[in-house]
Amino acid sequence: MKKPLIGFIGQGWIGKNYADDFEHRGYSVIRYGLEDSYSKNKETIPYCDIVFIAVPTPTTQEGFDDGILRSVIPLVGKGKIAVIKSTLVIGRTKILQDANLDCFVIHSPEFLSERTAVHDAAHPDRNIIGIPKNTPEYQEIAQTVMGILPKSPFNTICSSDEAEFIKYSHNIHGYIQVVFSNLLYDVSKSFDMDWSSIKKSLEKDPMMSHRYLDPFDAKGRGAGGHCFIKDFEAFIELFNSKIHDEKSILMLEAIRNKNLELLISSGKDTDLVERVYGKGSILKK
Repeated sequence: MKKPLIGFIGQGWIGKNYADDFEHRGYSVIRYGLEDSYSKNKETIPYCDIVFIAVPTPTTQEGFDDGILRSVIPLVGKGKIAVIKSTLVIGRTKILQDANLDCFVIHSPEFLSERTAVHDAAHPDRNIIGIPKNTPEYQEIAQTVMGILPKSPFNTICSSDEAEFIKYSHNIHGYIQVVFSNLLYDVSKSFDMDWSSIKKSLEKDPMMSHRYLDPFDAKGRGAGGHCFIKDFEAFIELFNSKIHDEKSILMLEAIRNKNLELLISSGKDTDLVERVYGKGSILKK
């Protein structure tokens, strides 16, 4: 069968690496982004059979913002498939589908790390597709998209709510583990221990996640990057709106505040902190 024409909206580090991978695997790819080399392709996106959308969904002082995403979904052609890679709060795929009835909107969360994005895009540890309606039509669409994704040891089709939550679960776990690793590091240094030796042993522990054992990197300390800071704050707001548990909220806020302290004191990703909490951000208490 003829390979579908693949479109990409957004050519940041996520969209670019996914588009590169599709090209490497022999697909014809149309890229649309704000960059001069891609902006001219806007009029071609409606002709693409499947369009992957990887645009920012920031968290600001006003909360989760999907404005950019809402503005570009209408570019997808009638009867075509829009695959949202951007992080979404729970329930948003369904809302976006209801607002864009001319195309099929599904969610397939990404799990790329900025430092290993090329490898992660080509070798996913899981392919997850979330559909807003559990009907034969959406199941068929999901299977079609699954069939063009890079091979993975785990593939699943679930509800779009579940797919959205799986992505948040990943980022919240990573955020908390980075903060926890910083606490372990501080204790080890207080006893004049060699953290590198401790880390090597922790990496061999099958009961511990190995991906976020570094308490700091070249930029500083704490859970930074374009996803962790904004997504943890969005999760606090989401949790607070659904689970009325004061102790849990206080715990999440304490973890958030400790991480902000680590970031700000080490000068790491302060620009990203300001995007979420405003210019001249101070710790919330």
